This record gives sequence, C-alpha cells and structure tokens, in this order.
Amino acid sequence: MAAFSDVLDAWTVAQITDLNPEWEAAGVLELNWSGPEPSSVADLGEVSALVLTHHSWNGCLSHCNYEWVLPRSYTVIGSLPLLCTKPSPIYSTGWRLGEQLAIQRRWDRGERAPWSDPHEMSITGADVGRMTSEPGDPRRDIRHLHVTEVESLDCDRLAERFPDLATLSLSGDLGLLLHASGLNRLASLRRLRITGLFGMNASDALLPECVPGLETLCLHSIPREYAGAMRSKWRPQIPYGTFVDITAARAPEWVAENRDNPLRDWGGRAHISGTCFTKAVAQYKKTRAELMTALSDRSQENQPARLYEIGREYGRGFNLLNSKTLFIETVEREELFAALDAMVGDAEAALGVLLRSARDALTAGVDAVREW
Repeated sequence: MAAFSDVLDAWTVAQITDLNPEWEAAGVLELNWSGPEPSSVADLGEVSALVLTHHSWNGCLSHCNYEWVLPRSYTVIGSLPLLCTKPSPIYSTGWRLGEQLAIQRRWDRGERAPWSDPHEMSITGADVGRMTSEPGDPRRDIRHLHVTEVESLDCDRLAERFPDLATLSLSGDLGLLLHASGLNRLASLRRLRITGLFGMNASDALLPECVPGLETLCLHSIPREYAGAMRSKWRPQIPYGTFVDITAARAPEWVAENRDNPLRDWGGRAHISGTCFTKAVAQYKKTRAELMTALSDRSQENQPARLYEIGREYGRGFNLLNSKTLFIETVEREELFAALDAMVGDAEAALGVLLRSARDALTAGVDAVREW
C-alpha cells in the first residue's frame, strides 16, 4: 500500500504482513522507499524493509501493529512476497507512514540534533484561549495541534485560528468544549481525539460531509448524547477508511457524582469492569471518610498509628479487589497513591494546616500490605 507523507513531502509504501483478529490489528512493515505516487508495485523497483538504527533503535525493522481499518487516504497498489514473516510485538495507533523513514534519513546524514515537526504544536488549553482571544492571523502553518489541560475551550475560535489542521487532540479533566460544532469548519481534518471533555450535545456532532477525509476518531469520557450522535454519524464510515473508537460515554448524573472522585477515569477503562469501578470508588470513599474523621480529632494521642492503620486498610481493600481480576497495573498504582494524596489535600484545605506526617503514615501503611 502507498500513502503520501507530509514529513517526506513524497509518497512512501508499506507492506501488510499479517492480521490479528483478536486485537483487530494489522501488522505493518514500512519499506525504505519514497517517491512520486506509484500506481502499482512495478513502480517501486527493488524494495527492502526499513531498518531502524536511529537513536535507541538497534537495527530492528520498522514493523508495528496498527488498528486494522486501512486509512481512506492509503492506496492498495498490489502485493509482493512477504519481507518479514514474524509478527511484530509492537502495537500503536494512528497510521503515520513516513515519519520513521524521515527520521532515519536525517540520522544517516549525520543530523543527530533532536527533530520536531515544524507543523506540529503542543500547548495547554489556557494557551489556546489566550491566542484565540487576541487579534491575529490564522496559523495555517500548524497542521497537528495537541491541546492538554483544557478547562474551557471555544471550538469556533480554535477553528478560525488553526483552519488547516490535519490532527487535533483535545484533553481535559471534566473541562468544557464550547461550540463544538465549529470543528466542522476543519475541512482538512484527518485525526480527532477528545478525552475528558464535556458540554457537547448531539447538535455538535462532526459531520462526514464537512470533514470527508477523517481517518481516526477517538473519543473517551465524553457526554453520552454526543457519543451517540458521533457513533451514528461515523460508524457507517468505517468501511470507507475511518477508524472509530468511542468509549466511556458519560451521563450527566455520572459527571455530577464523580466530579470530586480522583478514580473517575477508571470508569469505562478497557480492563476495569463496572463492578470493579463501583467497588473501588466505595473503598476510596470509605477511606476518605475515615481519614477526615481521624484528622479532625486532634485530641488523639495515637493519631499516627490510626493513620497507619487506615493506610493498611486501604491497601488490603485494593488487594482484595485486585486478587480477582488483576486490574491494577502501573498507571492504576500511581492513581491509587495520587488518590491518597488528594484525600490529605482535601483535609489540609478543610482544616487549614499542613499534614505532611499524615501522608507519610498513610503511605507507610499501604506499603506494608499492598500486593499491587
């Protein structure tokens, strides 16, 4: 198959080596070739697999598993004998052929300085808010925009300032997207990811007739009404080359109930069941209530011992939950300790004192018993 690469400013090619039905993935082997658009494999001449030696790569093939929906801008030009018969152990999302080839060629020319795409920008929601609220010319040079920490963002203004985006990633922590239908003005958009943002409804849905080249649509933790509208609009586009992944659609009640829950992202996470999420939240609330009671009673001489025991109970509670499904991995472990820290932070705000020793006692109690 062939695809145009912006970073190469040329066409490049790859070979699909295998399909994995269980993971709905396709093994993609990049080839060491670029040039004008090929009409068939005969236009390629002799080809070889792309070998990566740049940075920490150690002579391995550029071979990766991607979602098995072939992007609509990619063209099947024929077949060749397999250049690699062993499945790749690497998985990723978002077919962006040509990037590894471009980096490898820079490396081969002796250009070892860190490289970044001049057409790519990563900024916070506050930065975008400032940029779009001030007079300025459209940033047509920016093709890939990644916006994090969104608290409130006006999509009409964003589309006006960045009209030629091919990639847009927006993420927040229960932030608000205003005028989300304004994203329909981004006619060149190919990849859209929205995570942890709200304020959208069915009328804000992205429309295939407005964004005909969309190849990747990933939505997570967004309003249920908006999720339903986006599914109905874009699932029919899957056979034409749009990968659609919409998860953790949230009802308004869920948002209200979980606004102050530091474990809320567990709801809808692929490897965490709804039952586990419910029990985890119950354990968090139980621990928080016990902690607030213990810290509020300053007359307790044995308060450090009581905090240590609360930490042990917290650790034991999640040991029990994890023993059934083994869902606590590195990210979840960090989130459990962050939740403990948030509990102490809430107590500090309520009591008006610093509680560093309380954090230490809780953490020591957890570490004494945890099996995750």
